[in-house]
Amino acid sequence: MGSLKARILNWGNQFGVLAFLDSNSYPSRYSSFECIAGFGTSQQHHCHTLDELQTMHNNGKDWMFGHICYEYKDLLEPKLNSNKPMVHGFPLLQFFVPDTVCYISPEGDTLTIESYSDPYIVYNQILATDTQPQSAIPLVQFQPSISKDAYLNVIETLQRHIAEGDCYEINYCTGAYAHCPQLDTVAVFSKLNQLSPAPFAAYYKLYNKHLMCASPERYLKKTGNTVLSQPIKGTARRGNTPLQDAENKENLLADIKERAENIMITDLVRNDLARCCTTGSIQVNELFGIYTYPQVHQMISTVSGSMTNPDRFTDAIHCSFPIGSMTGAPKHKVMQLTEKYETMRRELFSGCVGYISPDGDFDFNVVIRSLYYNNHNHKLSWCAGGAITWDSVPEKEWEEMRLKAWALERIFAG
Repeated sequence: MGSLKARILNWGNQFGVLAFLDSNSYPSRYSSFECIAGFGTSQQHHCHTLDELQTMHNNGKDWMFGHICYEYKDLLEPKLNSNKPMVHGFPLLQFFVPDTVCYISPEGDTLTIESYSDPYIVYNQILATDTQPQSAIPLVQFQPSISKDAYLNVIETLQRHIAEGDCYEINYCTGAYAHCPQLDTVAVFSKLNQLSPAPFAAYYKLYNKHLMCASPERYLKKTGNTVLSQPIKGTARRGNTPLQDAENKENLLADIKERAENIMITDLVRNDLARCCTTGSIQVNELFGIYTYPQVHQMISTVSGSMTNPDRFTDAIHCSFPIGSMTGAPKHKVMQLTEKYETMRRELFSGCVGYISPDGDFDFNVVIRSLYYNNHNHKLSWCAGGAITWDSVPEKEWEEMRLKAWALERIFAG
């Protein structure tokens, strides 16, 4: 199946616009597809707000793929304003109706192709496509946007905000840039997906703007009248031996700080979804679930509810974006603080990428553990961070951020 997915992606890379979403065979009762992708668009209609997205879908009842940037928050919350310059240039919100959609069933035994072209021709073209990327990955040296000392100082400043009662938890992020004149972004994604396979991996291309994503986190999924979110809060390294790995996993589950962070964000997501769901329908399907990935263990909780008006599917996004695991609590205040203290614009980082089905169901990831590239200005970057609480140890927060960054930077280390 891996070779088939590689052929699908490499075939689709001929188009200027595409979204390729890969579950990497992670078992989940919530998965609708092992892989789903949309390629090309001959429609000239574009949407840049949630209202326009709802109207466009109501009129067409078609597949739609696209993204929402973190800074779309400024259109949802009063008194929020992001003034830092854009580097990669992703629009705040954009979706497209693809000319071709390919999806593999959760069991991995069925490939479906829907296309304005002849699906059999598309299928034969996919089978004839090479499975290997076209170019080698260059050596790249990233330049951090903030020094370690400055990072530690910001953590201490944020803890003073917590001590003064401004907030309870705040997600602070930083990043790094590199100048890279030539980059085969499919090759980079393929390597990232090989080294860090994740259940919400994505390769997304919007002409000159590229995302290579190894996200373990679901932002929001709608099935019928049910919406479901799975915030992550809590990270531990993998062990060097099976015994050490099991100990790290048990320690994460028992860690009071990590549990406190997780339950705070779970409550925030419950409150967000309650704004668009019927009274009494919100439930926590799973609390403190421990999930294992190639580099880390993660603590994940699952929250769901029944939408008051499922036909107005964008209500769930409007009430919950951006996901609380990438902001903190209280949400409005911490988004003001991150704008003040973070050194770079998040853009697509902390936003989401996903699809909307013809019947109005959808699934969106949280864009984390990702690389971003613009082949006009040749800027390559990553962002990473973590949740800061009163109990946080600044040095450990730095180490957690570097662990996430290392999983991205090593792709370019040769």
